[in-house]
Amino acid sequence: MTTPASPPSEVPRPATPPASAVTVLAALLDRSVERMAEAAADVRLFDREAIHEAADVWDNNLFPLFWAVSAARAGERERRAAAVLEWMAGLGERRRAWMTEQAAVAGYDAAAFLPPPDESYAPGRDYRGHVMAPQGRLTREKAEELAADYDLTTATVRHLRVERAGSRLTAFLQVVADRRFAVEEPVSPALLDVWLDGVTEADFASPGDGGVILDAGPPGIGMVLGGGGRLRAARGLYRPDDRSWHLSAAGRRADAVTPPRPDRPWRPRRAPGGALGPDASAAATLLHHAMLELRSVRYAARADHVPVLALCRAFSGAGTALLAAGSQVFARRREAAFREVIRGWADRGGPRLARGFARALEAKTGRTDLIETPGAADRTPPSPADGSPVRGTPSRAALVMASWTAAHTDHGTERPAAARLQLALPPRPDDTAPGRWRLCTISCAEPESFRLRAAAFEGAGPLVQVGAPTAARGLDLHRGALYVAAKDGWSASAS
Repeated sequence: MTTPASPPSEVPRPATPPASAVTVLAALLDRSVERMAEAAADVRLFDREAIHEAADVWDNNLFPLFWAVSAARAGERERRAAAVLEWMAGLGERRRAWMTEQAAVAGYDAAAFLPPPDESYAPGRDYRGHVMAPQGRLTREKAEELAADYDLTTATVRHLRVERAGSRLTAFLQVVADRRFAVEEPVSPALLDVWLDGVTEADFASPGDGGVILDAGPPGIGMVLGGGGRLRAARGLYRPDDRSWHLSAAGRRADAVTPPRPDRPWRPRRAPGGALGPDASAAATLLHHAMLELRSVRYAARADHVPVLALCRAFSGAGTALLAAGSQVFARRREAAFREVIRGWADRGGPRLARGFARALEAKTGRTDLIETPGAADRTPPSPADGSPVRGTPSRAALVMASWTAAHTDHGTERPAAARLQLALPPRPDDTAPGRWRLCTISCAEPESFRLRAAAFEGAGPLVQVGAPTAARGLDLHRGALYVAAKDGWSASAS
């Protein structure tokens, strides 16, 4: 599921005509690494979506980039790069906006190399030929349209997530609502997904029953949740997650103007590209592996296990380095340059990442000759009498993300209620990066209580845990702005 695009992390520098399409393409890769490093520089302002968004760009565009920069002649590089930029922009208006935005931050005008945007959007149809609900901007008109098709007065909250995105707060809300239109039986519940950006007010307490009031207008988006909860934000997107949406009034209107599903099966466009040399291919495979690891922060439980800053340090300037390597006139020199690029990534990443890079190359390409793997450092377990600080529960923390999910049935499987927190914790006395706060993700099943107010995100505040580290029944932050009572303890210790 998509979320509203993040604004630029800084005011764009004045765009200047780029020297070439291949320069813009390489700059987009460099800018992606810079953007991810900015988003993770201080985990108290961690921006998980920005990291996911930047890494996701290169899932199906990285090998085309290598193909573009690997042409021996400048004219051929330019032709290939222009084709790759056009392909990338054709993957959706959100992707195109990201490209032009991030290129502008780097000082380039990517739009000069892109065809005019396609504004003839219409909802698609599923395999049954039924029109599918699109994602749209939440306006007063759309709120009234939703209320006409779904009974929000009896809706219940299934999931709420409020999360920091740099200096902003975002939220994702999913509610279960009764339909006001007839459907074919049996049918799964209708869900309404809402993404909010620029959240200014959040007040929620489980279980989230009692209906939803939605107000969307020029001042922003306001939502009243069951039990007196509130959400307020500058802007929002919505999408009905309902297989029967085609039977709603809005669905019937969309059906009347949406072209029929073509008789021939739809075939996706093929990405531009071609064969790479063995060392260029190895470099592409390694960088793609790293981008997939960075992209995995989209899963909250993975976010604190991905070494974002270390990976960004290793691949800093990758676009510029790849362009320089691929521009070598002779194939033998190009391949040697790509080998040096790989070794440079390993050197900058440090011994731990170098070992991981070597394992990835061996597993994915069978190559063991590209990185000289350092041996694991000898570690001497600390003596109980050596005076080393004892790790304990920190007295302060900054909330990065809090989510609550109601008990529900998903595709015939019973899912218990759950809560998940992402906390930025102060550095430990024995940390190798002194002064750098660290990210910690913890979760619990069947919380007895979950209360959240926006004040919980106001920087570091007092953290109080009651009970043993992983069996703490109560966790309180910012003097009640966040309170979760865990019936059976936590998945990990917030220490």
